Amino acid sequence: MKRKITVAIMLATAFFTGHALAQNVEVKDAWARATVQGQKASGAFMTLTAKTDTTLVGVASSVAGVAEVHEMKMDGGVMQMRALPKGLELPAGKAVPLKPGSFHLMLMDLKVPLQKDTTIPVTLRFKDAKGVESTLELKVPVATGAPSSDAGAHQHGMHDAPAKP
Repeated sequence: MKRKITVAIMLATAFFTGHALAQNVEVKDAWARATVQGQKASGAFMTLTAKTDTTLVGVASSVAGVAEVHEMKMDGGVMQMRALPKGLELPAGKAVPLKPGSFHLMLMDLKVPLQKDTTIPVTLRFKDAKGVESTLELKVPVATGAPSSDAGAHQHGMHDAPAKP
């Protein structure tokens, strides 16, 4: 009996720890760019604010065969886009915008067109300064452009879950 209680406490602790860690990052103004028939890639954008030093280390979506954290920047007069293999640092308390022409989530090998006025599932994977991972499940609205600032201020439909081993 004592062993069953200990296992139950350990499982509950693991669940609530993951839940609390995922709560470390606030997401605002999330949106994904709508696509046209045959288009195989698009971007997703949002503003991330972490309570403690955290790194966005990965992204996944069931609508994309490949999803990556990307950066666009000028390099010698040429716009370069590349994946960030070590992730994107989110300094404590600082809002980090993911926006067109800058940091963003790249959704490639799209399985379906991203249609305006729908939502897509996106999972963000984070690692804190101690190396503990967590995930955040989002329902990201699809649009042709960024939402107005007050439209995304009250985002709903976000669910967090502990990272899978």
